[in-house]
This record gives sequence, C-alpha cells and structure tokens, in this order.
Amino acid sequence: MTHRFKELKIWQAAIEIAGLTYEWCAGFPDAEKFGLISQMRRAAVSMPSNIAEGAGRDSQKDFARFLAIAKGSSYELETQFILAAKFNYITAEQLRFVSEKIDQWQRMMYTFRKTLIIEA
Repeated sequence: MTHRFKELKIWQAAIEIAGLTYEWCAGFPDAEKFGLISQMRRAAVSMPSNIAEGAGRDSQKDFARFLAIAKGSSYELETQFILAAKFNYITAEQLRFVSEKIDQWQRMMYTFRKTLIIEA
C-alpha cells in the first residue's frame, strides 16, 4: 500500500526543517562548504527523501524501514546543529528553535511508525 507522501505531516515538517537548514547554512563560512554544510544538507534532505521513498514501497515493513533511516538522519542533523552552535555559526536561540522542531518531528515520526507496525 502506497501513501501520498506530500500529504503526510511528517514529510511536510521534514521539508520545513530542510529549508531551515539550507537557509541557515548559507551564512556559514565558505571553509565549511565541503564540511559541515555538506553534511547538514545531506542529512536534512535525507529526512523527507526517505519518507517519500518509503511511501512508494509496497509494504508497511519497507516503509517503516525508510522511516527509521529518516529518523536516524534527524539525530545526525541535530548533532550537526549542536556543532554549528559550538562553532558560533548559529546562535543558542537558533539551536533551541531547531532542536525543538527536530524533537517535535521525531515524536511525530514515532507515533506514525507505531501505526505502521500495528497495521503491518
């Protein structure tokens, strides 16, 4: 069973986090272009991309696996935002804001994955 991924709140929220990541990374030093910026953008893009790919799979089990990958990317991204704050590329307030967004997304993801496992 496939899902309409663009209608999923978890996908929409992941798109928002990815947009925020790209926006804020634009202000990082050029020296980070192939370092932290690249890593953060990859992790941020991985979140909605894996939701979309999983939504197109034929089984709930496959979908749940892709959701787990997306969730892992969110933890990676949060760690990278912590590093960005440590390096003074973002403010403590920005870190709190994005950490809250990611935490909310992770809770939404947990709830959504539970429904897949129950239905599977």
